Amino acid sequence: MDHPIYLDNHATTPLDLRVLDAMLPFFQAKFGNAASRSHGFGWEAEKAVEIARRRIAGLAGAAPREIVFTSGATESDNLAIKGVLEACRDKGNHVVTMATEHPAVLDPVRHQEKRGYQATILPPDPDGLLDLARLRDAIRADTVLVSVMCANNEIGVVQPVREIGAICRERGVFFHCDAAQAFGKIPIHVDEDHIDLMSLSAHKLYGPKGIGALYIRRRQPRVPVTAQMDGGGHEFGFRSGTLNVPAIVGFGEACAVARHEMSEEAARTAALRDRLLSRLEAALDDVAVNGSRTARLPGNLNVSFPGVEADTLLLSLPGIALSTGSACSSASPEASHVLKALGAGGWRVRSAIRFGIGRFNTTEEIDFVAARVIESVRRLRSLAPEV
Repeated sequence: MDHPIYLDNHATTPLDLRVLDAMLPFFQAKFGNAASRSHGFGWEAEKAVEIARRRIAGLAGAAPREIVFTSGATESDNLAIKGVLEACRDKGNHVVTMATEHPAVLDPVRHQEKRGYQATILPPDPDGLLDLARLRDAIRADTVLVSVMCANNEIGVVQPVREIGAICRERGVFFHCDAAQAFGKIPIHVDEDHIDLMSLSAHKLYGPKGIGALYIRRRQPRVPVTAQMDGGGHEFGFRSGTLNVPAIVGFGEACAVARHEMSEEAARTAALRDRLLSRLEAALDDVAVNGSRTARLPGNLNVSFPGVEADTLLLSLPGIALSTGSACSSASPEASHVLKALGAGGWRVRSAIRFGIGRFNTTEEIDFVAARVIESVRRLRSLAPEV
């Protein structure tokens, strides 16, 4: 191939040109502050923000006033977890989550534990899925929140969100779902899935970085959330600060594109993923798929090549962008907490590679990457010392 190949679409996605076109006027010609209510510049910005809010809400099955803009999914996770626990302290101080959650969920939970809250962190089954019976047993009389992500950022496993939400609703606890990786890739409907809070991020959806949202249910039931940032009462009092209008417009446009193209795109990326896996398994021995083969994001493939160090394999593939796991923890020398939670050990963890197939990848790129990976794995295995 005569160009670099990007297969790390779980870390971030390239900006769709349709999104860029929608954003550009709001950097210069339409530069108003959406909170300026006394002139046309502000009114124009406010109108653009509300159009975007409706588009995001429409993709989620929510009401526009239930969408609160944030800087990204990490802030949304913090606002959801800390905000609900603090608002419901008189009802209970217990939260339930999973060991495979993103650090943006696990770290706020640990932070709250230091402040006197209690947490139950459930292990996944070996395929990465949550055992629903175990969840039922973990919910206590003082539980106020369950936080389980929709799709895992490393292994792509999609949790049974609707069933989890139904259990939470039945037991009278709030359900928070980090949907950063899933939103716009697979259908999510906050009412049908019984979701009370949902974290979103634009840059996983071919939108701009630095903008996200938190869905906060306002009816049946209304979810109480204590603001974590004060200073003006923006975003219905949940998140103060001048709105990033260009990014919000881009987020809305990204959702509009996804709403029309999600089904077709999911089928295409799943076909590319299956094509890649079939080539790897046909040419190489001992290819291990990490996580469920069926309950996973269309464009995700996380595989281990025992006998090959993942970092060494990546170095042998210049011009191909892949990763060994979460971009948010790539600076850490620690092995993947997700794979360790699945019970994987040894070579399975050290040899795991994440392929993130996205909107702009082609069949030719997939075939080229498969051939290069096969060649590199064979060579590296031949150089490995006999054990």
